[in-house]
Amino acid sequence: MSYSKWIGAALGWSFGGPIGAIIGLALGGVLDAVAGSDANPFLGQGRSQGGSTYRTQTRQRPQTQSGDFEVSLLILASIVIKADGKQDQRELDFVRNQFLNMYGKERANHAFKLFRNINKQVIPTRQVCLQIRQMMDHPSRLQLLHFLFGIAKADGFVNDSEERQISTIAGYLGISTRDYQSIKAMFYNKRENAYKILEIDKNASNADIKKAYRKMAKKYHPDRVIHLGEEHRNGAEEKFRSVQAAYEQLQKERGF
Repeated sequence: MSYSKWIGAALGWSFGGPIGAIIGLALGGVLDAVAGSDANPFLGQGRSQGGSTYRTQTRQRPQTQSGDFEVSLLILASIVIKADGKQDQRELDFVRNQFLNMYGKERANHAFKLFRNINKQVIPTRQVCLQIRQMMDHPSRLQLLHFLFGIAKADGFVNDSEERQISTIAGYLGISTRDYQSIKAMFYNKRENAYKILEIDKNASNADIKKAYRKMAKKYHPDRVIHLGEEHRNGAEEKFRSVQAAYEQLQKERGF
């Protein structure tokens, strides 16, 4: 698949708004090959499915396609990688390897080529996140957050500047404090994090723990992001396994 066909094949709402502007600038001369000068949906034109702008699409979210998720991920990854004022090669390798695992060599190469151009830009974090928040479903936004913590942890630990940046992104994305703390806890090895992953406190009863497990297992079930394509199932399964491990830990500790 050619570069231009790849970028144009699976994008829906991300053709418009600030994300479209970022993609358009990153593509440079490839832009005309993607859409044509008379149907250019990039650079702030705001075109999305059905012909309306993302700013006025308030009644119902269009389904997030794999390409929408992919470019959103690339842009947010760039923000997190630059959060501490430097770009660690291990974090860049993490992004590339994740895309290789998800998409295969050819598509990953296209994605990383685009990522390098995105990474040269100053990203308007709030505007980008608000577009994602308005257009992307909640399970997919949780999947984005999980990936961002994975990037930050790629060099062995999540530093304070990275955590603050991810927290800011989560707030703009409309992710609750409980959901944020749940996913964050998956990347720290502390015994008490089992409670945070299940979104309960240490005073919870055994019945509360069982109820929380059922709720979180449903929230993080891989089928919730099946619309993004099979390539994103592994990432979703990581969250699901973290919930199972947290529940099993508390079962063992409490003996129920």
